[in-house]
Amino acid sequence: MSGQSSFKFVSVSLLAILAGCNSSAPTSGLSAAEPVAQPVAPVVQAYCPPVVLRDETAVRSSYAGNAKDDPDKLIYRASLADATRACSANEATMTINVVAQGRLILGPAGKSGRVTLPVVVEVVDGDNVIYSQSVSFPVDVPAEGSTQFIFNKADVSIPNTAASGNSRFTRVRLGFDEGSVAKTSRKKR
Repeated sequence: MSGQSSFKFVSVSLLAILAGCNSSAPTSGLSAAEPVAQPVAPVVQAYCPPVVLRDETAVRSSYAGNAKDDPDKLIYRASLADATRACSANEATMTINVVAQGRLILGPAGKSGRVTLPVVVEVVDGDNVIYSQSVSFPVDVPAEGSTQFIFNKADVSIPNTAASGNSRFTRVRLGFDEGSVAKTSRKKR
């Protein structure tokens, strides 16, 4: 009989321990000094405009003396490829972080050092341009004469409404600004 009474005692003791873990006051162990997390109203963003590279401006060639298409006077050729994006939004604004991989190769007239590329980021909805900015993007070219780079524009902001640019027809276009021509420095004789 002592075996049964010790079994009952262990069972009752175990139940008492488990009951102590369950408290009717869930905040009884919290001190007043601990901050309580405030509820955040989430914004569900189901659509993030895709990035498209403009075929006609995804490659940029720069020539010495603006001698277009002369292979001996090619300073550099730069190209953009493999672009992606990430979006965040609130009730009024969508912010798009645009990222693209690029490559720059020096030509016969090129020299290692810093090259500034004019990259254009546009957000279009159908035929309407919602956002457009040209970015002077520096790339350091090593002595080997070629390099890869990552272009990043993290602050592309557009209205977060279907009527103002957040529709299924909205696209982020990326390319080089063909209107900007890099100045080459020449020494006076």
